[in-house]
Amino acid sequence: MNITTRRTFIAGASGAGFLLVTGCANGIGSRGAEAIDARVDATLDYLYSHYPGARDLAGKAAGMLVMPLVTEAGLGFGASYGRGALRVGGTTVDYYSQAQASFGFQIGAQQYAHVLFFMTDEALKDFRTSPGWVAGADIKYVVSTTGDRFSADTVTATTPVVAAVFGQAGLLIGATLEGTKYTRIIA
Repeated sequence: MNITTRRTFIAGASGAGFLLVTGCANGIGSRGAEAIDARVDATLDYLYSHYPGARDLAGKAAGMLVMPLVTEAGLGFGASYGRGALRVGGTTVDYYSQAQASFGFQIGAQQYAHVLFFMTDEALKDFRTSPGWVAGADIKYVVSTTGDRFSADTVTATTPVVAAVFGQAGLLIGATLEGTKYTRIIA
């Protein structure tokens, strides 16, 4: 008799969601650091040209984690994956992967870019020294309003981490960075 437990079902479905996302071509390929840096440069060019206010935010940041392309898919269980670079003073200092698993009402797939602006030296240090940093509810988001403007409330001046998510392609209901894990990689 084959009895499937809830735990076995969830583990299998989560694995299937992860395989689905990792099987998607996320455009970065396996050319390592050179390819990631090229994608990060293109992403920042796009961000600054479409949202000029982001340049001011970057100028105030102690560092920025740029994730040029994140692929996310879900059908009840979901997963996302991407790779990017941490820039301090305009120079790449480390490479990171980003992964997230989720469960709930969700259906669809999307790709997007995001940048985490570390607004304090302490927030940047915490990120760099953790073995696997997880984005929490304390991240403040800047959102695209009309035209080419990012809107962020005055809290961003005292917020340790500010996130900008942009360039979405596809449709997935309920996407967020909360619970996303960032891990240093060798590119």
